Amino acid sequence: MIKPFSRLFLFLLLFLFSTSVVYGKTFKIATLSPEGSDWMQKMRAGAKEIKEKTGGRVKFKFYPGGVMGDDQAVMRKIRIGQLHGGAVAGGSLIKANADYRIFNLLLTYKNQGEINHVRQHIDPVIKKGFENGGFIILGMAEAGFAYTMSSKKAISNVETLRKQKVWTPSNDKISQETLQSFGVTPIPLPYGDVLAGLQTGLIDTVAMSPIGAIALQWYTQIKYLTDMPLLYSLGILAINKKAFKKIKSADQKIVRDVMNKAFAAIEATNRKNNIEALKVLKKSGIKFITPSAKDYKHWQRLADTANKELVDSGNLDAKLVKKVEQLLKDYRLK
Repeated sequence: MIKPFSRLFLFLLLFLFSTSVVYGKTFKIATLSPEGSDWMQKMRAGAKEIKEKTGGRVKFKFYPGGVMGDDQAVMRKIRIGQLHGGAVAGGSLIKANADYRIFNLLLTYKNQGEINHVRQHIDPVIKKGFENGGFIILGMAEAGFAYTMSSKKAISNVETLRKQKVWTPSNDKISQETLQSFGVTPIPLPYGDVLAGLQTGLIDTVAMSPIGAIALQWYTQIKYLTDMPLLYSLGILAINKKAFKKIKSADQKIVRDVMNKAFAAIEATNRKNNIEALKVLKKSGIKFITPSAKDYKHWQRLADTANKELVDSGNLDAKLVKKVEQLLKDYRLK
């Protein structure tokens, strides 16, 4: 029989253990974004606000500049518990929510207005899908439209693209299959190896947003940009759901609110910076190539086929695609 004093001691131990799990947490977050970048400045400001509002119960420790490896390495370290989350390219989270690919449909979104309209309705669906897949999304900010960029040839048609050494992210099977649908044999490389690949000639063609090309210094090796938005991409701050649920519900709300606000600010800055970045690329001497109407139709036909294959293969929900098609139709009619 347990004595009263022993019961009290046991209760105190259990209470202390439970409070240490529930009330205090330092989230370890890795990202490729370099220290001093707008992303890091705003995330650190958000982390400071969270620490203050939670009385120090919730803190963030950031690992910027790729010190924890590329996005795929970050995802592996989240799975084994070495990290709690990452600010990564949305495509890195495909295994958690395949429907994120709705944003990566080729030649589907023609301008900023269209993607803004779609995201108003689709973002909540995508966030819920990630949560079902084990991740809490604290922020989504556009990286922008990706453009085809080349260090060797002006690419205005698919035939020229097929003759290039085209990069694709490592371990991104869907991107590889998409390029193959264009008749391209891609060369997979981690993000951190792309610049060296361009410098050595291992690859000569990439797809990246203007601000991404500048931030990663890829633009220093680029001579041509195909002036045709290829696909849309997002940067996402994701945290392991189990780790996030260990903090109090009130603290969860604070974290969500503060980081959502921080990422809204990041997105506003990114949109402005992408416009400016295009101007910088032009001023740096990069030639902008516009496909002819005939060539564009060929690009679009192959893109539509690749997009359809995503649905037919079960890699993207057909109902979600139809919903987006209707949203685009409504927006264009207006």
